[in-house]
Amino acid sequence: MSNTPISFPPLNEQMDLIKRGASEIIPEEELVSKIERSIKSKNQLIIKLGCDPSRPDLHVGHSVVLRKLALFQILGHQAVLIVGDFTGMIGDPSGRNVTRPPLSLEEARKNGESYFEQAAKILDKEKTKIVHNSDWLSKMNFEDVIRLSSKYTVARMLERDDFTKRFKTGVPISMHELLYPLAQAMDSVAIKSDVELGGTDQKFNLLVGRDIQREHDLEPQVILTMPLIVGTDGVEKMSKSYDNYIGISDPPNEIYGRTLSIQDNLIYNYFELATDVSKEELKELKKEIENNPRDAKRKLARTFVRMYYNEKIAISAEEKFDKIFIKKDIPDEIEEYTVPTSIKEINIIDLIIKVNFASSKGEARRLVQQGGVSLDGEKVDDITFNNKIKDGQILKVGKRKFIKLKIDTRGG
Repeated sequence: MSNTPISFPPLNEQMDLIKRGASEIIPEEELVSKIERSIKSKNQLIIKLGCDPSRPDLHVGHSVVLRKLALFQILGHQAVLIVGDFTGMIGDPSGRNVTRPPLSLEEARKNGESYFEQAAKILDKEKTKIVHNSDWLSKMNFEDVIRLSSKYTVARMLERDDFTKRFKTGVPISMHELLYPLAQAMDSVAIKSDVELGGTDQKFNLLVGRDIQREHDLEPQVILTMPLIVGTDGVEKMSKSYDNYIGISDPPNEIYGRTLSIQDNLIYNYFELATDVSKEELKELKKEIENNPRDAKRKLARTFVRMYYNEKIAISAEEKFDKIFIKKDIPDEIEEYTVPTSIKEINIIDLIIKVNFASSKGEARRLVQQGGVSLDGEKVDDITFNNKIKDGQILKVGKRKFIKLKIDTRGG
C-alpha cells in the first residue's frame, strides 16, 4: 500500500462496483480484508495491470479491464500500469497455440507509449503510475533466474491451458516461454501489488504472481479477471486479426458503424462491460433490448462515441450514418483522389488499389465479387470492368468508404 492518506467509500459500495461484470475474484475474502484495512488505515491499495506492448492499438475488448482499473482509481486506489517492455522480448502466447514474435526493447517501449496515450481516454492520466518491467527484470543475473525458476515446477507450468494444448499436440514449447509467467510474477513482487487485473486468458499467470509473492515473503495479491468480449462477428473474441473489433481511437463514424454491426445477443454484454451506464440503466436496457434491439444498439453506438469523443460528435456520427445508410445519400464531405490526365481508363481492381481501399489485388477482387463496389451508385461486380475516368465520379467500396475522382487539369 502507499502512504497517501485518503478517504474511501464504504466497503459494500466498493465491492458492489468492483464485482460488476467480473468473472472471478480470487480469493474474494482476501479482497474484502484488504479493502477493510485500506479504509481503516486511509492507505491506497496498489492495483496492477500489465499492458501488452505487442498490441498498441486498443479496442473495446481491451477497454473492459482498463475500465475496471479506472474504477479502482475512482474508488481512491493507486493504479499502476506496467509496460511489459522486457517481457515483450519473450513473446507470450496468451491463449493461442503459437508464440507471438518477440519485440526489441525499443519497439516495446514505443508501443507502450502508444498504449498509454489511448488508455488515457479511460484512465485518469495524472493519477496513473507508469512503470517499465525492464527496470527490474534487466538487472537480474543468471543466478537470480535460476533461483526464481526453482520456485515453480514444470508440472505446474504445463497446467496452463495453451501449454497443455501444445504439449498434447506436439507443438514445441521453448524454455524461454516457461519463464514468461515467472517474469510477470516478478512485476507483482517489484511493485508489491495488492490486486492484479487481467482477462480470463491471463488467470494462470496472475495466480503464479500470488505464489511468487509468497516466496518473497509478501502478502499475495488478489486476482480479478474480466471476461473477453466477443467481437462484432459474434464468434471470436474481439481482435484486430479477426477484423471484428471496435477501436477506441478509430474515427467516430467508424466506431458508430462498427457498433451497429454487432449481434443482438451481445448488446447487453457490451453495455455492462464496456460502458459507464449505471446499474439502474442496465435494468431498463435489458427490457429495451428484448423489445427493440435496433434502438438499443443505436444507443450503444452513441454511448461509445460519446465516451471516446463527446456528446456533440456522437450525435453527428449518428446523423452521418443515417444520411449514408438510411437515407442512402452520399456524404457531404468526401475525400478526393486526383487522377493524371494521362489515365483515361483504368481497371476497377487497379482503381481500388490506387485509392488505397484494398491492400492487395486479391482483396479488391473479393470486394467486387461480393457486390461491395459501385461507381456513381451503379454496382460493379465484374473484375474485368474498365472504368472511363470522369471528373467528379464517386467510387464507393464497402459500406463506409467513398472517394471522388478528380481529373488533374494541370496535365501529367
